[in-house]
Amino acid sequence: MSIIEAKLNGIASQTGKVKIIVAAIIVIIMGTLPFWGSGYMTNVFLLIFLYMSIGMMWNLLSGYAGLTSLGQQAFIGIGGYSVAVLTQVYGLSLIWGFAVGSVVGVVFALVISMPIFKMNGAYFTIGTWIIAEALYIFFVKWEFVNYGIGYPITAAYGIPMWGLYLASFIVGIGSIVIVTLLLKSRLGLTLMAMRDDSGAAEVRGVKLYRTKLICYLIAAFWVTITGCLLFLNQAYIVPSSAFTIDWTIACVFIVIIGGIGTIEGPIVGAVIYVFLRQILYGFPGISNIILGIIAIIIIIVAPKGIMGYLNNKFNLDIFSIRRRIKR
Repeated sequence: MSIIEAKLNGIASQTGKVKIIVAAIIVIIMGTLPFWGSGYMTNVFLLIFLYMSIGMMWNLLSGYAGLTSLGQQAFIGIGGYSVAVLTQVYGLSLIWGFAVGSVVGVVFALVISMPIFKMNGAYFTIGTWIIAEALYIFFVKWEFVNYGIGYPITAAYGIPMWGLYLASFIVGIGSIVIVTLLLKSRLGLTLMAMRDDSGAAEVRGVKLYRTKLICYLIAAFWVTITGCLLFLNQAYIVPSSAFTIDWTIACVFIVIIGGIGTIEGPIVGAVIYVFLRQILYGFPGISNIILGIIAIIIIIVAPKGIMGYLNNKFNLDIFSIRRRIKR
């Protein structure tokens, strides 16, 4: 090994240590927020972690696997209704709601993967949206879930704010860890190969269906759990809020402005999105228009999003997934 290579390795090692220390400090500050911050601040960051989670999973699908979905609201709704039905109708604990919801979400994803994975590009995108809309109509007409009236989730009132916040914090941080580890694995490499050129990837031995399925099931599982927490925070669920496409629009906005195809993008995007929503609560009729204008401006100025721009300009790669060739 040359002197230059040794110095570069030393710099990389020091940089890695600094990143770990900074990350640990941030985790400690955010993890203890309910015990020193105000109730409003706690609720805002609770939402940031939950939106970060669904944004991270949408970015995994679209940014890294090339599977642009407009139907993520299906899994959010399944998670919310699982918690509502099992706690309100059957009187079971919230743990059962999370467990059953995650299983139902994965099974549903497995079933719908059979037809939608036969579609490519825009057809896949439209197919996921149609399935989510069909699920919404089904729940509106389903007597078992109280039609379109929905359910109050009274179990949510027994959870202290700090408990709900910590669960959301764990889910948000967990989404970062899952995506980072996945992309550093062999599966992550095949996902990006499939995204860049599915034909060439298949020729090189990538099993497209299995790779898509694993990625889709992971995203479905985590989004369903996040949906449970989103509706526990709201303490009420109806089909119009559970299966609204607004959830996926939020994912798209978060990832596009933050930086698609970067791990840092959904984090930055979630912070911006939640704070903008807090500011725009006073403009309910035009809030989505304002968000759309902001997204268009960022796309024009920075087509790869804020973090994509910073990564290219300053090599600001915080969660690096680069692989080094072993000599």
